[in-house]
Amino acid sequence: MVQKASKEPTLVPLDGVVVLEGEEENCCSPDSVSDCCTPAMGDVHARAGIMVYPFVSGWLDTPAGEVPRVSPVITDADRRGTIAMRVGIGRDSYEITPGLYAFGEPGENSPVIVTCNYKLTFDLLRSTLKKLDLWVVVLDTKGINVWCAAGKGTFGTAEVIKRVKESGVEKVVAHRDLILPQFGAPGVSAHEVKRATGFKVNYGPIRAEDITAYLDAGLVATPSMREATFTLKERVVLIPVEISLLLSPLKWVIPLLFILSGLGPSIWSPSAAVTRGFALFMGLFAGGLGGAVILPLLLPYLFWREFSLKGAAAGAGVTLIGLLLFGGALNWLEALSLMVLGSAVASYAGMNFTGTAPFTSPTSVEKEMRRWVPIQIGAAAAALAAWVGGAFIG
Repeated sequence: MVQKASKEPTLVPLDGVVVLEGEEENCCSPDSVSDCCTPAMGDVHARAGIMVYPFVSGWLDTPAGEVPRVSPVITDADRRGTIAMRVGIGRDSYEITPGLYAFGEPGENSPVIVTCNYKLTFDLLRSTLKKLDLWVVVLDTKGINVWCAAGKGTFGTAEVIKRVKESGVEKVVAHRDLILPQFGAPGVSAHEVKRATGFKVNYGPIRAEDITAYLDAGLVATPSMREATFTLKERVVLIPVEISLLLSPLKWVIPLLFILSGLGPSIWSPSAAVTRGFALFMGLFAGGLGGAVILPLLLPYLFWREFSLKGAAAGAGVTLIGLLLFGGALNWLEALSLMVLGSAVASYAGMNFTGTAPFTSPTSVEKEMRRWVPIQIGAAAAALAAWVGGAFIG
């Protein structure tokens, strides 16, 4: 049975743990966890008044204090979380507390890895590096992966300096080397980190599975470790979240489509709203399919440099196929408006995909957005206007 606290408890996050303060009898027992004891990130369990994330298997006494020891076991709950992230559910809150963690049985000569606090990335390290003894410094990147966080500035120089100092990692290791992911390099000034902390920044390999070989080679990366890939498998796994980004605004867009489709010579027709509205929706669907699915699948074969153009081409292709198969009842203006709409939607979806590609830069993404967002909005508006005009063509 859950006991009442003598006064309102306070959750205090600290280096992967959540300590329940301000209680004499806390609101959680080892056998019972209530809603009042649940931090923002996922399930927890309670032990002696201290609540920890499920991946914390114990505690390591160090000169810097108690450090959470991380379990390498990926549980069903972790897998469900991964699936949820892949389809875009809870992406804004899938994070862990920043700070210092212990993998295995690290000592004073063990390597120090720096990573983000996006739990999907943290879980990848847990499963990939489970045979290594490491210290891991987790930055507060607001739950964003390393590549995107470096572009946004949350995986940056100031955050590295702050976490290194606050974690006390200098007290637990005899060396002064940090290993940062290569994708974090755009956001970090290595010489400033060295000046402020005394730690040298070493940029490790792109892929987590290469870290063992990188360590065995004395922190020397081979050319293949530096090579960014974007294989079909790596692209396909991103498709569900790209689709989810397009689904979000549909609750506002779909009613507009049916309202506009009902406009015509009789001012507004419910039957036209249904029949023409469905056709307009399918044009929108074709654009989403082209930009969020076909573009990732055919990315190497769409030769334009800008993803907006790649998406527009994919959207136009899918929409054209749909019109050839099912568009016999449409007049020329309606068909043209669907082509333009499908291209505009796919162009926008393709531009979103730019941020996932390892061979783009934040500067090029911003430049592309400034150039293409007004064009996409204008094209979509023109397509909808033409669609309404198509109702007046006999």
